[in-house]
Amino acid sequence: MQLEFGGKSVIPDVRRLFDMREVIYDKKWLEAAEDFDLYYMYRDLYLSRGDREKIIEQGLRYDITVIPPHMLGSEYIKTAGHYHPVASGGSITYPELYEVLEGEAIYLLQRQDLKDVVAVYAQAQDKVLVPPGYGHITINRSNKTLKMANLVARGFDSLYQPFKDKEGGAYFFTKEGWIGNLRCPEAGELRRVDAPGSRALSSLGLSKGREMYPLIREAGRLDYLTKPGEHLDDFAGLL
Repeated sequence: MQLEFGGKSVIPDVRRLFDMREVIYDKKWLEAAEDFDLYYMYRDLYLSRGDREKIIEQGLRYDITVIPPHMLGSEYIKTAGHYHPVASGGSITYPELYEVLEGEAIYLLQRQDLKDVVAVYAQAQDKVLVPPGYGHITINRSNKTLKMANLVARGFDSLYQPFKDKEGGAYFFTKEGWIGNLRCPEAGELRRVDAPGSRALSSLGLSKGREMYPLIREAGRLDYLTKPGEHLDDFAGLL
């Protein structure tokens, strides 16, 4: 499944069902399921050579992920889930910025100690910032394809093992609604919020009606993604 971006066709990295078998909720369904493509990740995108230089200079990466609608047994299709490592030169983990381009999403954000777990409901044009200290899973909750973009610091490896160790996130989104993960008894009660509005995002230079990609052309605007320890006030109140 190729994507046209910047005048060229981009071949994705593909996440398949059996790549995620440890974190699937419906184990009975999984036993009889055949392997298939779940979602498609188009990494390190740019519209022009000049944009690519600006992205690299700032230590960023712009990606697009496409998640077709599907049920994984009784569970809605989702990403594998991961945390981020500590940012270079500090003690704060890297954040990540998402934008829903098409469809609807739920971003399940969970602090590393699981004391705070938040389901952020987002629609087209919404932006969601995963703050430092939180892991995240994206869920396609609709019968339409979810297409989303993300901006994140380049050059680090995401941490998938914590989700595998717990066999999923703190909660699963299913046909019956949210179901707690029995392997996460320490998890706090799930909080459900809408994606932040333009006022809450203004300190980050974001608004619902403006795409985030052009921000890569504004030097310093996205420093909070690569130097989170210097921007802790910007993350306050977003969840």
